[in-house]
Amino acid sequence: MLANLRQLASPKNFYQFAGTIYPWILFLAVGTLCFGLVWGLLYSPPDYQQGETVRIMYLHVPMAIMSMAAYMVMAGASAVGLVWHLKTAHIVARSCAPIGAMFTLVTLVTGALWGKPMWGTWWQWDARLTSELILLFLYLGYIGLYQAIDVVETAERACALLALVGVVNIPIIHFSVEWWHTLHQGPTISRLNPTIDASLMGPLYLMILAHLMIFMAYVLMHSRTAILARERKTQWVKSLV
Repeated sequence: MLANLRQLASPKNFYQFAGTIYPWILFLAVGTLCFGLVWGLLYSPPDYQQGETVRIMYLHVPMAIMSMAAYMVMAGASAVGLVWHLKTAHIVARSCAPIGAMFTLVTLVTGALWGKPMWGTWWQWDARLTSELILLFLYLGYIGLYQAIDVVETAERACALLALVGVVNIPIIHFSVEWWHTLHQGPTISRLNPTIDASLMGPLYLMILAHLMIFMAYVLMHSRTAILARERKTQWVKSLV
């Protein structure tokens, strides 16, 4: 098992592995997303309090979950890259940043669209919203820092340190609704006994799964492109060209 993981850490082996698996993940992701959207938007019932507005949940909640999950993967890969000096780990971490930023931006936009009819305001500087906005700045800071440093190895180390420092924001986002009084509702699906109705839970879980697979497919595709750029002077990349 460990030998296989060591082999996968090689840029060449990871490139080949990603090329084999990502089309299948992308195919499943698109199918799951389409089914989840139809189920959630057309066939799930409206909420007894929020009415049809609750359907924003099928995009907002998966995006919010993946905005944090993508950062955790980015930080974990950064730690692996720093400790074991693996180029592939740094590449995976860098591939998480753009899609993580997209997840976070859509979370904030859909949250504003949901918040206006529910709270009467597009934005409120409460703990959950503010910490999610900080997460967007962390993603953008990671991307900008990498582009600002010319030496690749130095850029990777600097970005890895930023990712590890910023990971403290993740539990703040998650527990903010419990630690402070906020407009944002408390946890529902993360509880041992979810408070959401079963008729809404099915399509929501399906959409979360779809977004997870979209994230995986994107990271694998982006990593393949980054590996080619990073290893362009090696013989195996030249042989591909």
